[in-house]
Amino acid sequence: MPEPVQPDYVLTLACDDRRGIVREVTGFLADQRLSISESQQFADTAANRFFMRVQARGEPGPADVERIRKEFEPVAESFRMQWQLHDLSVPHRVLVMVSRYGHCLNDLLFRAHTGALPVEVSAVVSNHVDLADIARWHGVPFHHVPVTAEGRTDAEAELVRLIDTYSADTLVLARYMQILSPQLCRRLAGRVINIHHSLLPSFKGASPYRRAHERGVKVIGATAHYVTADLDEGPIIEQDFARADHRFTPEKLAALNHDLEARALARAVKWHAERRVILSGQRTVVFS
Repeated sequence: MPEPVQPDYVLTLACDDRRGIVREVTGFLADQRLSISESQQFADTAANRFFMRVQARGEPGPADVERIRKEFEPVAESFRMQWQLHDLSVPHRVLVMVSRYGHCLNDLLFRAHTGALPVEVSAVVSNHVDLADIARWHGVPFHHVPVTAEGRTDAEAELVRLIDTYSADTLVLARYMQILSPQLCRRLAGRVINIHHSLLPSFKGASPYRRAHERGVKVIGATAHYVTADLDEGPIIEQDFARADHRFTPEKLAALNHDLEARALARAVKWHAERRVILSGQRTVVFS
């Protein structure tokens, strides 16, 4: 007989700051016979907001996350919390979207395969067929969903169908070079992560490395952020950067930034899957 699994839960919350929040939360977890394994909190004094992430383990046996959620509701209501409770033993399912650049996709698939990234990549969706072999080599289903000016609505409807089919928790845009409609952005608010090839908002649009070279940039970087209807203006999760100088050609800038993009995106997806990111308006609180 296999040993009973020890449930591992994570509770995240945000509310107006006041006395007694930590006491009530930790007391509730103790009453539920849960042992806290990790706890982080942050008080934003300027906005008078309090943020908390608590990870707690239960006694061996079946998880009972729905019961715990129901019993936590009175505590949450008393503080007017925005909160979530998740069972970390349930795989976090992601759908990865990509166009023709494969560095971020390959990195995500490798990290997921080795367990370095706590997600299950359910499928890869692309508007081109170039990277089908990479997905299939990793044993991940590949779906070609072409996007044309006339068929954009149909393509997005197919994407929604795939999200539902695979019960995807998160959509990851791993250098997907198409814009999602405002309607879909609102529908999937807080569930879509994108990687941008700069420290936002610099060098948007085409030929970013040529423009960076022309401007003689001294620092290049990448930004992972949540997607909103405002193009490349969503709340930032993670950024990475490196120094550059006059010796860097556009090609060398591109190669270096591909590494930065892959690293920043992987960290953002990891923290998101581990429920370490809490949205606060146009900003994020990241308990990394």
